[in-house]
Parts: sequence; structure tokens; C-alpha cells
Amino acid sequence: MNMKRRTVLTHSATVAAWAAVPLAVSQSALAQGRKDAIVLAMALEPPGLDPTAGAASAIAEITQYNIYETLTKINSDGSVSPLLAESWEVSPDLRTYTFRLRKGVKFQNGEPFNASAVKFSFERAGAEKSTNKDKRTFSSMETVQAVDDHTVVIVNKELDPDFLFLMGQATAIIVEPKSADTNATKPLGTGPYKLENWAKGSSVTLTKWDGFRNAANVKIRRATFRFISDPAAQVAALLAGDVDAFPRVTPRGVPQFKNNPKYQVIVSGSRAKTILAINNKKKPLDDVRVRRAIAAAIDRKAVIQGAADGYGAPIGSHYVPGAFGYVDTTGINPYNPDKAKALLKEAGVTTPLELTITLPPPPYARQGGEVIASELAKVGINAKLQNVEWAQWLSNTYGNGHNYDLTIISHVEPFDLGNFDKPDYYWGYQSPKFKDLYNKYKTSPREADRKKLVGDIQRLLAEDCVHGFLYQPQWVTVANKSIKGLWKDMPIFVNDVAALSWA
Repeated sequence: MNMKRRTVLTHSATVAAWAAVPLAVSQSALAQGRKDAIVLAMALEPPGLDPTAGAASAIAEITQYNIYETLTKINSDGSVSPLLAESWEVSPDLRTYTFRLRKGVKFQNGEPFNASAVKFSFERAGAEKSTNKDKRTFSSMETVQAVDDHTVVIVNKELDPDFLFLMGQATAIIVEPKSADTNATKPLGTGPYKLENWAKGSSVTLTKWDGFRNAANVKIRRATFRFISDPAAQVAALLAGDVDAFPRVTPRGVPQFKNNPKYQVIVSGSRAKTILAINNKKKPLDDVRVRRAIAAAIDRKAVIQGAADGYGAPIGSHYVPGAFGYVDTTGINPYNPDKAKALLKEAGVTTPLELTITLPPPPYARQGGEVIASELAKVGINAKLQNVEWAQWLSNTYGNGHNYDLTIISHVEPFDLGNFDKPDYYWGYQSPKFKDLYNKYKTSPREADRKKLVGDIQRLLAEDCVHGFLYQPQWVTVANKSIKGLWKDMPIFVNDVAALSWA
């Protein structure tokens, strides 16, 4: 989940002023003076630095592959390669995984990385009191056996075709047992960087850990992550040379950089799903006809233009083009305002129907909320926009409160269909039919069977109109042209600093 917005016109003068500055001198001088340092920017500040303790993707954007490491590594193209595990073997029934661990690896406090640390990390992640957002993955591990210091055998209760990918996500980091409980403020891992400073509300600075096993290959010695939520300020910081790279920058500023030879602009594919999430437990939203009316009132293309400046592809279910087994479901609940009105009438809803759209800070949410509220008004739904800060959204909407009608959010995890099988998940969807299909998908060893089942799952979610499924976002990175190693695509949200260098 991601980003931020507030269109503040007072910043336009700042942007214009910076645009007039002879940047060739300032930026090249900055680059020449700090070949071993880099400043990246993010729209949101993380609530903590332990990705096993919270759902905010901003945590992983700073820590994953930098401070913490995982058994496998997810690459820009979505493939999986070895990281803390040198190799692995998978049983024919796809339930047993034998990982051969990398030798000679230490944690940043000097403790050895070994099979016991892996066992501790995974059992902790699946424990009853765990707050890991992927707790289900780890609680589904029947056994985690440390055969010797460098061999771990994991037996899963059920088949999971995406298991190796999941082992490369931030929720699967390997933690040092003695430091695990303080990772939110004092993160400690096996990665190439250590936390130098966290200036709350401003920035996080990481410095190269000289004890890292491949320290000689790490070119960037210091990486600073600045938090810049306002879209105009994001553009100004890039133009000023105060920021070297801004992954997932506001798309509204992109035209200023596209034809500027001082910058590179990377438009990345994603596995994210931006949705108008609907609280399926609240009346009258528990009626599928009302949910379908909401979906029929929304012109996805208008939302993509208004929320993401055209950087997105329409979706009709919680799945995106390019993913395994994708089927086009956009025709199941198409844009049709007349049908929306008829469905509300059929459901016995007296209009105007009063609803609230809770909007977290990201630009796509705040901008998208304005478009959707305008569209809903045309069919007799008065949608009040309620702007909240990120912590408020996490606690009251996503968290235990589930106190909302509608909300706009981008789910960035590639394989998250399992959330629809969680009765206590924030959207409150429960379907025996979904549970049956999903269990079959998870336990079918044949790829052809899984492909058909994932298609059936997409159609069911669209027919149940669990949400107003909006679009697959495309993320834009703007960076100094001299930076090498930035990801082309973003199957997950990370900033792999050790892969970066200055040309």
C-alpha cells in the first residue's frame, strides 16, 4: 500500500523558479562531489522499520535487501534467485522445500546467520501473537527443521505455488533472535546497510556496513531517504537536485522531465491493484446489487486519468494483465450509469444514498476520490470525502476498527488473493465458493489446473463485485541520468541500494 497527495498551488512558483535555474552546474557538481552517496525520495514515511510488524509498504522500501535479507530474492522481472539460500530442492508434491544456506554470513551484531535463525524467524512470524501481515504463510508451515547449521527443511501443510516468491518478500526477512523485538526502531539484519539516523518526519539515512560479505561490490556508502508527500514539492526537489532519484513519483510532474537530458524517466509495470474497497459487512453495501451499482457508476478510464494521469490499465477483478492466468473481467461490471440507478432501485435503496469515502494520503487516493465522488453523485449516491493520515487509515480502516464505507487503496502485493479468504480482513468478504476455489488453486500441482482455477477466481470476485476494481497502476521513477541500477519494473516495492551506482 502506498503514496501521498495534496495539490498545493502555492508550490507552483517554487517549481517555476527552480525550472529557471541553470541546473547543469548544480546537479553535475553534486553528482561529482558524492559518487558514493545518493538521496532517494519517498512519498510516505514508514511507521516503523520492521516489515514483520506492519502492513505499510514504506517499511520495505527502506529496509528490504538493504538492512534485512530473505532466503530468496525477487528481481525486477518478477523472477526469484538465491540470496541467503544458495540453492533449494522442492519435493514432487510441492510441499517440502530444502534450503541450502549461504555460509560465512553474519548479522550486523556479529551473531552468525544459520538454520536456527531461519527457524526462529519463521516460527515467530507464524506465532499466535504475530502481527506479520503474511502470518498465514508462516502458520501454514507444518514444520521448520534445522537439519544442520546450513540446511533448513520446510514442510507446508498445503501446496503453495508462489512459495519461493513469498520467501523473498519483506515479511519473510531473517531476523537475529536477540534483536528481533527492537527492529522497529533499531533494525538489524544481514544486509549491506545499517541504520545511521532516523530524523522523524524528514528522512532516514543508511550507511554501508563494512562487515557485509560482499562489501567491496557495494558502491553507495550512504543512502538518504527523504519523505516528500506534496506533489509540487516532489517535482521541486528533483529539479533542484536535492533528490537524485524518486521512485513512484507523482505522475503529474513527469512531463517536465521526459525531454530533459539531465534525467531518466522509467515507467514501470506493476502487480498492484488500485481499488475502491467496499466494506462488505455494512448495510446496504452487503447487498451485491448495491456494490454493482457503485461499480457501474464508475468510468475506470476517467479515474485512471484523474488519479494517475493516465498511467494505468483498467481491471475488473483483483488481478492484473501480465499475471499468471489473467482473464479480462472488465466487461462483467462495465460503466453504465443507467444500470447503476436501476440496481439501486431494485435493491430498495432510497436515494440519495449517503456514504463516506475514506482517503489515505497518496495522490491516487485523494485525486481518485474527487473523480469517483463526482461520478457517484450522478446516480444518486452522495459520497462525502474524508481525508485521513496514513496511521489513521491503518488503525481505523485497515486495522481492527474497519470503520469505513468505501476507501481507495492500492494493494501492491503480487500474490494476495488469499486476503479474500480471511473473514476478519478489512473488507469483510466471506464466500464458501471462493474458499473452495482458492483451496483447489493452492493444492493443485498441475499448472494448467491452477491457471483455470485462478481464472474462475477472478470471475467470481468480479461477479460478487467485492470492490470497485479500478486499475493496474504504472509507477514512474524520475532520476538523475547518471544513476545506474534502478529497477525497470516493480513486482514489489523495494529500493535495492546496493545495486545502484553513479556512472
